[in-house]
Amino acid sequence: MAFLSDTLARVKPSATIAVTNKARELKAAGRDIIGLGAGEPDFDTPQNIKDAAKRAIDEGKTKYTAVDGIPELKEAICAKFKRENGLTYTPAQVTVGTGGKQILYNALMATLNPGDEVIVPAPYWVSYPDMIMLAGGTPVAVAAGVESNFKITPEQLEAAITPKTKWFIFNSPSNPTGAAYTRAELKALTDVLLRHPHVWIMSDDMYEHLVFDDFEFTTPAQIEPALYDRTLTCNGVSKAYAMTGWRIGYAAGPVALIKAMGTVQSQSTSNPCSIAQYAAVEALNGPQDFLAENKKVFQRRRDLVVSMLNQAKGINCPRPEGAFYVYPDISDCIGKTSAGGAVITDDEAFATALLEETGVAVVFGAAFGVSPSFRVSYATSDAALEEACKRIQGFCAGLR
Repeated sequence: MAFLSDTLARVKPSATIAVTNKARELKAAGRDIIGLGAGEPDFDTPQNIKDAAKRAIDEGKTKYTAVDGIPELKEAICAKFKRENGLTYTPAQVTVGTGGKQILYNALMATLNPGDEVIVPAPYWVSYPDMIMLAGGTPVAVAAGVESNFKITPEQLEAAITPKTKWFIFNSPSNPTGAAYTRAELKALTDVLLRHPHVWIMSDDMYEHLVFDDFEFTTPAQIEPALYDRTLTCNGVSKAYAMTGWRIGYAAGPVALIKAMGTVQSQSTSNPCSIAQYAAVEALNGPQDFLAENKKVFQRRRDLVVSMLNQAKGINCPRPEGAFYVYPDISDCIGKTSAGGAVITDDEAFATALLEETGVAVVFGAAFGVSPSFRVSYATSDAALEEACKRIQGFCAGLR
């Protein structure tokens, strides 16, 4: 369409949203579909948080707020960073946006110039490269495969840095793989970043509370205090507090960057929903005991899915440290033909045939920058996961 901008030609719609919508359409048409595409907990938002939102409505807290967050929420965020991450921030160093995605987008819009490079470890969350391109920058993917458990090495990071590098985007535990960096692995990366003072760090900690076994979560500014002044530590209430639809994300960093992000937001969406902000205050300040309970459920589901997928012919599924995703490698399935006659030329063909022949919706690996793989979100019931994995086993057994 001639009147659309050149910028739009550089980006594509979110693949995860596309898969979720396709599954929804097929379900509405009467097909028996199990959707494993959406990255959102199936738990309800805790009652105390819902009550806080109702109170906010009853108290008339339904007007515009400060563009980048109410003071009470900024205070709660500062307290959270101190309590959980040992990081000290003032409210002037905190910004609140409409979901974690807006926070990342605001930061990129506020800082990138044409030609600026942003290093993104792959597999990456589908939105990182497109947001970078929308903001005029150039994404530089650094790929880590199944053999390194989807984690990049310090050597890879060092090799990717150029004089044009502006940001390094770090996401641990990761969407789409669930891989999380140990303290030692993260320290090795921060040692590299110390040698390159022009590179800023954007740490996307959205899955912080979803780590399993004895894994200990850490974030870059905590591991290396010398990076504090060039790190934007990003988080939100979506995943841990089962508040995806409430749309509250937040970040803390240097005052000048936070102000610049506020300027971008003031001319785009303005303030996040007032009611959701008051709910988020309760989420951060209220009881946290349910986090451990939810984590147990997710860990059980992870173990179920990893075990069942590794029993499928041609699938190698690593056991991730966190989040609620697995990212099985399907190299041995490529080039085969499904029972329904579909030729599995790549992971997109695999996902398409799987959906059409078995009704299981997954997201193909190419969308995340590393193939041939697919992403499963196990944020759904044990019964649905078991049935989906049985169907995947059957599908793989039928490949010839």
